[in-house]
Amino acid sequence: MFAPLSNDTFLRACLRQPTDHTPVWLMRQAGRYLPEYRATRARAGSFMGLATNPDFATEVTLQPLERYPLDAAILFSDILTVPDAMGLGLSFAEGEGPRFAHPVRDEAAVAALQVPDMEKLRYVFDAVTSIRRALNGRVPLIGFAGSPWTLACYMVEGAGSDDYRRIKTLLYSRPDLLHRMLEVTADAVAQYLNLQIVAGAQAVMVFDSWGGVLADGMFQQFSLAYTERVLRQLRREHEGQRVPAIVFTKGGGLWLEAIAASGADVVGLDWTMNLGTARERVGDRVALQGNLDPNALFAPEAALRAEVRRTLDAFGPPQDAAGRWAGHVFNLGHGISQHTPPEHVAWLVDEVHRHSRQQRAA
Repeated sequence: MFAPLSNDTFLRACLRQPTDHTPVWLMRQAGRYLPEYRATRARAGSFMGLATNPDFATEVTLQPLERYPLDAAILFSDILTVPDAMGLGLSFAEGEGPRFAHPVRDEAAVAALQVPDMEKLRYVFDAVTSIRRALNGRVPLIGFAGSPWTLACYMVEGAGSDDYRRIKTLLYSRPDLLHRMLEVTADAVAQYLNLQIVAGAQAVMVFDSWGGVLADGMFQQFSLAYTERVLRQLRREHEGQRVPAIVFTKGGGLWLEAIAASGADVVGLDWTMNLGTARERVGDRVALQGNLDPNALFAPEAALRAEVRRTLDAFGPPQDAAGRWAGHVFNLGHGISQHTPPEHVAWLVDEVHRHSRQQRAA
């Protein structure tokens, strides 16, 4: 059904297997910093018009790969598709973030939550298959979902938040309700990711974007435990191929060892962590992904290339003293800014490939 891969470097790095260079892809690599993306979004009429149309989603997913020799593609979608399918009414106003028409804020609303009919998300699975075919084996395709905790934040707050007052009030006053919400959401996310895998995703990523806002102790109970519930239910192999699972918790450095023990194959790091320190802490349990500060992309060429080299050097040699491959996927420490000059991304990708090949030749 799908063409064989001509570049599987990303998948091998996820599984800590030998690679001839460090693979690179970027969170939000298909997005507003690219003029071609903005043109396609204008044709679609809205963000949701773009995200719910498999043809448009395929077009924008491939746009960065036409510009840059990236080592992976990531499905163009949004983390809030699952709660939207639960009936919360997702919308995106121009110039604003996502918003739900029906936030979950009382016991009755929590009790009414259930794993949605996945046919409501058929447009996502159709997009996965369409993208995989269009890639024609060029690079692997990553599917993704929001973590249960991150989705619950949006579901309760109704939109983005500066203080997470509503969700944290629920956490401390009615933890039973929040646990119920997280259970349902975790099971929905697991089904959603599994169907992406069946549709053609070759790796999957859980974005725990707001895990780092939790207190120690609360993170383990309300974020990590439900990410683990997702991971336990995931398909880890499809059509004879291993399907790596990546977990990214922004602000999660405090809990790095626990995240590495969650069942993930790869742990994503934000820019506040030193890659070498992280590698020492997790040993050979997982591969690491990250972690250049996205704002380094605003630097002039020489400075940006130096930061890329510094990041690669911080991780260290691709093999440890015993000759085991540690696995590093180069990425940003968070999503690329919409204001990023596109030519700066070309410098980054080129320097990752150039310097990481040089490291292996040393």
